[in-house]
Amino acid sequence: MAQAPLDLFGIDHLLDEEEIAMRDTVRSFVEARIKPHLAEWYESATIPARELARDLGKLGVLGMHLEGYGCAGTSATAYGLACLELEAADSGLRSLVSVQGSLAMYAIWKWGSEEHKEEWLPRMAAGEAIGCFGLTEPDFGSNPAGMRTRAVRDGDGWVLSGNKLWITNGSVADVAVVWAQTDEGIRGFVVPTSTEGFSAPEIKRKMSLRASVTSELVLDGVRLPDSAAFPEVRGLRGPLSCLDEARFGIVFGALGAARDCLDTAIAYAKDREIFDKPLAAYQLTQAKLADMSLELGKGMLLALHLGRLKDAGRLHPDQVSLGKLNNVREAIAIARECRTILGAAGITLEYPIMRHANNLESVLTYEGTSEVHQLVIGRALTGEAAFR
Repeated sequence: MAQAPLDLFGIDHLLDEEEIAMRDTVRSFVEARIKPHLAEWYESATIPARELARDLGKLGVLGMHLEGYGCAGTSATAYGLACLELEAADSGLRSLVSVQGSLAMYAIWKWGSEEHKEEWLPRMAAGEAIGCFGLTEPDFGSNPAGMRTRAVRDGDGWVLSGNKLWITNGSVADVAVVWAQTDEGIRGFVVPTSTEGFSAPEIKRKMSLRASVTSELVLDGVRLPDSAAFPEVRGLRGPLSCLDEARFGIVFGALGAARDCLDTAIAYAKDREIFDKPLAAYQLTQAKLADMSLELGKGMLLALHLGRLKDAGRLHPDQVSLGKLNNVREAIAIARECRTILGAAGITLEYPIMRHANNLESVLTYEGTSEVHQLVIGRALTGEAAFR
């Protein structure tokens, strides 16, 4: 009797009933609502983001690991499993949910005023409002401390000017969390996208994350009241805390893309006959499948361990870097190897493998490049910062 790769590791025995129920609910939603349309969305580089946000809100996955304000308040591990199932569909779908819940909503939940929380979080949890997170700039990605976007005090308010780039959800967002330099250090601002001077042109001609909205944010003298600023947090502590939340979801999510590639390759190899026997019956094919299953299972065990640490309040950012570096790196290697099993069929949108591989090229570098995470781990091991 053939087994699924993760069944070899007995993963279900490591999950509780709530976690299994959440995983299975999201998986069923993805199979029925998302997967039939992905090839079309990817090819046309469009996605019904607002409709999907409402559906995802009803499903309860937007900000699901946050407490109160209409959020589900699940465990971090359950959230990770949801990310895995979402990315088994497409990295763009998981990105929509990650940016909404772990960046925009988390920033407001963690650092916002009570007025910010009450105004935005219930609507965002329901998918009635979409958020984006403005940190990366054209010249400042891995080094956000150098950002040029600036907020200056003007009377009883603020004026923001600058540009942000590679912003998921930007063109469809109702609210943007924007980080800017001020005379008091880096501060965060809650910016309704209807504010005069704010625009978000969509970035086109992408070869990756095509079923996802990616934008530039243009802040041309955006005038905000003093209440728009996060009241307490200063410096990079604010945005980096949000990135750690999003990276945690990626640790699980990337494995979803890898699992879908591997499941596809196994099914194809069992059906495809070469020299009068199934491709799956050849030793070289089985060696590839065995090695990929091993890396997928090891990545899953690492993700679950980090999830348990996070649920216990003991997860450190360095450990998130371990998960992001390993699991995305292995996921993209699995996607590429699976493509070889499918041969020419692997490059078409009839199968998801090339789409996943292309998407993972973006996941590899966003939320911290592999090189940055290597240096984070290196700093933890040596006590020396080698970023410059």
